Amino acid sequence: AVGTSQWDQQQFKCELHAPQSARIAYQSPHHTTSMLTAAAFALGPGLQTPQPLCSSVDKIWLQCSGLYLVVYVLFYFVLFTHASPAKSCDKNCLSGKCINGSCVCDRGWVGDQCQHCQGRFKLTEPSGYLTDGPINYKYKTKCTWLIEGYPNAVLRLRFNHFATECSWDHMYVYDGDSIYAPLVAVFSGLIVPEIRGNETVPEVETTSGYALLHFFSDAAYNLTGFEIFYSINSCPNNCSGHGKCTTGNSIASRVYCECDKYWKGEACDIPYCRNNCGSPDHGYCDLTGEKLCVCNDSWQGPDCSLTVPSTESFWVLPSVKPFGTSLARASHKAVVQEKVMWVWPHPEHTELNPSSSTQDDIYMFGGKLEAGSGNVTDELWVFNVPSRTWQRRSPVVGPPAQAQIYAVEGHSAHCALLDSGEAIMVVIFGYSPIYSYVSNVQEYNLKSNTWLVPETKGAVPQGGYGHSSTYDSASGSVYVHGGYKALPANKYGLVDDLYRYEVNTRTFILRESGFPRYLHSAGLLSGTLLVFGGNTHNDTSLSNGAKCFSADFLAYDIACDEWKLLPKPDLHRDVNRFGHSAVVSNGSMYVFGGFSSVLLNDVLVYRPPMCQAFLTEEGCVKAGLGVRCIWNRGRCLPWEPSMKLLPLITVDERCYRFSDCASCTANTNGCQWCDDKKCISASSNCTSNVRNFTLCPVRNEQVCSKLANCKSCSLNPNCQWDQNQSECHALPAQQCSEGWSQVGEACLRINSSRESYDNAQHYCKNLNGNIASLTTTKQVDYVLEELKKLQQQDKQLSPWVGLRKINVSYWGWEDMTPFTNSSLRWLPGEPSDSGFCAYLEEPQVSGLRANPCTATAHGLICEKAAGKRQTDTHPCSLHTNCANCTSQAMECMWCGSAQRCVDSTAYVISFPYGQCLEWQTSDCLAQNCSGLRTCSQCLEQPECGWCGDPSSTGRGLCMEGSYRGPMKRPAKQGQQSQSQDMSLEPGICPKDKGYEWAFIHCPACQCNGHSTCVNGSVCEQCRNLTTGPHCQTCMPGYHGDPTNGGKCQACKCNGHANVCQVLNGKCFCTTKGIKGDQCQLCDSENRYLGNPLRGTCYYNLLIDYQFTFSLIQEDDHHYTAINFMASPEQNLDMSINASNNFNLNITWSVGSTAGTISGEEVPIVSKTNIKEYRDSFSCEKFTFRSNPNITFYVYVSNFSCCFLSLLLVAAVVWKIKQTCWASRRREQLMRERQQMASRPFASVAVALDIRGENTDFLFSFQGPPKPIAMEPCSGGKAAVLTVLMCLPSGPSGLPPPGQSGLIVASALIDVSQQKPTDFKDKSQALKNRKALPPAHQGTCV
Repeated sequence: AVGTSQWDQQQFKCELHAPQSARIAYQSPHHTTSMLTAAAFALGPGLQTPQPLCSSVDKIWLQCSGLYLVVYVLFYFVLFTHASPAKSCDKNCLSGKCINGSCVCDRGWVGDQCQHCQGRFKLTEPSGYLTDGPINYKYKTKCTWLIEGYPNAVLRLRFNHFATECSWDHMYVYDGDSIYAPLVAVFSGLIVPEIRGNETVPEVETTSGYALLHFFSDAAYNLTGFEIFYSINSCPNNCSGHGKCTTGNSIASRVYCECDKYWKGEACDIPYCRNNCGSPDHGYCDLTGEKLCVCNDSWQGPDCSLTVPSTESFWVLPSVKPFGTSLARASHKAVVQEKVMWVWPHPEHTELNPSSSTQDDIYMFGGKLEAGSGNVTDELWVFNVPSRTWQRRSPVVGPPAQAQIYAVEGHSAHCALLDSGEAIMVVIFGYSPIYSYVSNVQEYNLKSNTWLVPETKGAVPQGGYGHSSTYDSASGSVYVHGGYKALPANKYGLVDDLYRYEVNTRTFILRESGFPRYLHSAGLLSGTLLVFGGNTHNDTSLSNGAKCFSADFLAYDIACDEWKLLPKPDLHRDVNRFGHSAVVSNGSMYVFGGFSSVLLNDVLVYRPPMCQAFLTEEGCVKAGLGVRCIWNRGRCLPWEPSMKLLPLITVDERCYRFSDCASCTANTNGCQWCDDKKCISASSNCTSNVRNFTLCPVRNEQVCSKLANCKSCSLNPNCQWDQNQSECHALPAQQCSEGWSQVGEACLRINSSRESYDNAQHYCKNLNGNIASLTTTKQVDYVLEELKKLQQQDKQLSPWVGLRKINVSYWGWEDMTPFTNSSLRWLPGEPSDSGFCAYLEEPQVSGLRANPCTATAHGLICEKAAGKRQTDTHPCSLHTNCANCTSQAMECMWCGSAQRCVDSTAYVISFPYGQCLEWQTSDCLAQNCSGLRTCSQCLEQPECGWCGDPSSTGRGLCMEGSYRGPMKRPAKQGQQSQSQDMSLEPGICPKDKGYEWAFIHCPACQCNGHSTCVNGSVCEQCRNLTTGPHCQTCMPGYHGDPTNGGKCQACKCNGHANVCQVLNGKCFCTTKGIKGDQCQLCDSENRYLGNPLRGTCYYNLLIDYQFTFSLIQEDDHHYTAINFMASPEQNLDMSINASNNFNLNITWSVGSTAGTISGEEVPIVSKTNIKEYRDSFSCEKFTFRSNPNITFYVYVSNFSCCFLSLLLVAAVVWKIKQTCWASRRREQLMRERQQMASRPFASVAVALDIRGENTDFLFSFQGPPKPIAMEPCSGGKAAVLTVLMCLPSGPSGLPPPGQSGLIVASALIDVSQQKPTDFKDKSQALKNRKALPPAHQGTCV
């Protein structure tokens, strides 16, 4: 179609409304536009690439009218002749226009080619397509489509293509014009037909006249996206090709399918009476009711083709369903009682785990409650079937008293009768929001009403969520398969484990299946464990978009101990699902409900082969897949698990995967634990072996490794939590080795040797410890008590402790803890000026004395860490808002739509059906719509709409709403109301008063109330101290949030800054050493003194010392000045230099207190634009001899441009040398040497390449020379690097006599770019979405 003509042809529609470009149909929006480009250039080189508006199946159609073509060509040449040449785009603009060489995207599209959706769309045509774009969707995509029909029209969505990251990227479909409408489907993963020719492309129906689709993707993986066809008032699935679409008589304009013969159903997709039911011998076709086969007594199957009993299995899809689609459900539980299947309940209600104990009672434990923020309960309820009544039990916890009863979800439960006659309920695994994945078994005694958490034997189990379990009463065993679990190294994912738990002996036997999955179902028939469906998705990067929903049918042959994959159900449509239930009754397995993008309410029935149908021994033994039979006395009987197992032939490969003795010897592979280090086949040779798990050593390490979070780890006294690795480890048997004493969480050791402080430090390091920092009262009390005991034995010690002088007035412990005079105190007159290290002299009064670090003390105290427990972290589920949820070191994730905080290892199982619209791990959004201040922010959230005020300047209010208007939630007491309770309230944004409701696009004028618009959308002149394209920020020198009419105010910086942080007003101080939000404080911790409210801050210089100041941190580029002060006793010399020019002013004053000048400040030097300066200030040169208290002030300024432009380490060096009082000078030099010499050292082996000699080294020295030391500064941004260098040796090649020819050289280096790499183990199909913690800014002075 060209020009303004229109053409409809069956399944596609093309429209053209403007002659500037040609729009033609092509095969699919996901295919390339090469043919479109060719068509465009056939008309002329100035024509843009056309936009696809519709699609067809096979061919491109182009129908041209001669008259229209002539008019079009003439019009084109006129345009081309008069138009000025414009720069073309390098790539095609797919959903936008090319302007000056770049793509300007249409509303709702982003990307350099406008190839990604991002925003909201409104569709009003009777039919059409919607897509995320022609290539993979982008990270963090949020797109919303509103399809508007007419009131109560039936709108159908057909998902022709859909591929997203399973469980993380979702498409939500609502039957209405907002997300508060009923949610009818949630699509995620890979949606493709199971069998070609028997396919059912997913189709969703809405009946309100609207459909709202919302797509969200996270920041991990992006796949090809989706193509969805929609149509209004069309027949379901086009009647599947087995009928015709006809207008109905009951409801005006509604259509329905008239099915062909032998097809039925709303979409004519259900075949019936195949092969005429084998009439007349096998059965007949009943056309009066459900239209199905009625088989004779000796025949069965959908078409009456199988005998009774049959040697073949078959699936049946009965037409019976619960009344109403509202009874569709997933994550429910089902149990059979007297041939009646009882089902409880659906998502967002209590998840029940029933098990029959008697003929009349059903017991249910735990699950997730509807009320509250995803609460998980430990409630126990009993349902009496005859009376239809519920009763809550209140059990008591049996011994040991400290046993923890876990409130769990995703668990399973069974009632069992012990050999002793006691009836118990066994609760298997599950997930606890407090204790994470639970690996314990819990037992409830029905008679004594007591709980018990028993210690199990055999294999060490790894508990999880969503496993299947089946109880076999004949053998007293529970078969537990699969699940979603936490794994080592902070990973999580699906597992394929199969455990056999023997209830009487409390023993786990392990067997792997090779089929990982969770939220599947299982049943036990004829000695075979049958597993159906489930979620099989692990990590997208490895599984290439594995389907979330599976129809896999697995069989575990208990007798032969082997897994087999059975044929999938051969029904008229796909039956993929997870979250369903399965029960066994009368020799058949019944599968009910589940989830496959929509909640299901159908029943699938599987009937296995019957052993009685095999008449020969050979046929009986080889009965086939899914059944195990034995030949006994001329008859074929089903094998039972209580019978003897068949012999196994094992190989080492089946044993290698077990890493501990118990799991190695408690499995069905026939393994032995060899030489206490490996698991091999029992038939292999081994020097020292264990074949019975009861003989295995203590297994604390294996038990601790299964505990998934700090809380559960802390419950086990033999375990400790490693916060850095997020793993639980076993405590060593002896936490403190011989010679050490455990005091609290540290090991202490007192030694009586006489050593200097440095030697004492070396002594402790050789013992893998450190000189003791006595920071706790318990440690101090222990040391004082031990010293008093030694005094009574005439062994008086005065040991070194790890306390050192950091600067003139600051003492600190070796572990960087500040010293406080609490448990230990200085003796009178201490610390002395000459002392830089501390020792404990008088234990009776806890007295400390300072001494030069080179002096010797009688004794020393060492410490090292004991195997200590980390402080418990707050469980994620207890956080109630986004800010405290996401502050816990990336361990938690916040879901705003559900108002829940969940552990990042349990996000998938917390929202298995896509209940979370969006999640955050940082950068929290507003908790509700009213917290969003601009229209663009408002419409990014699918639940919000924007009410613009009458000024039409961009001001307004964000509120919950729909396309038709704002919505309001009625206030309910005692519980949170559901989304469906929202009601339309147009009066909140009254149109008759000039307010404008925006739901699809924002109003054109967006100036935040600070300007009117010209040309509809351009802010004319920003007022109220604002600036920016939308008047969205404050002018320099002002701060505040001017969005939506907010105000700006001047920065308050006490004259020490010109600009401040725009949002919070924090000043960027221009003088180094001044800090505080308003530049009101001096950085006293780093030796800056003064009062910025009355003057400025000065760095207090020591005498006879050299200082280097590095201005390399992020905030340093604001500094333009730095000030110094010094108070020498007499004459002094000074020098100062920098990397580039600066201004310098030097003054002196008589009166000064802590940097605040009280007397007159007398200028001495004033220089501008200099690079260095040297001078001498003597009593003879200046007239301050009579003033004993002289303070010099040095002002360095105007250096910001130099420091910024060169990006070098700029240094200001001050060197003061006192010329009088030689004895005082020597004392100060000694103090400096002691301080420098007290740094910790370590030995370094250095290999020298001696000319002319072939030297064999133990190690290879390849690559550039290595430093002999690199001492990192605080923060990890800088370090002091030390190298060994050879001096020039002259012609002889030898150093001068008496010299080594080597020197040690050091330099300050930048190590900020050496970041750790983000490692991901590709071999484990697991997901880890945690970000690395941000690196902190460091300082090195």
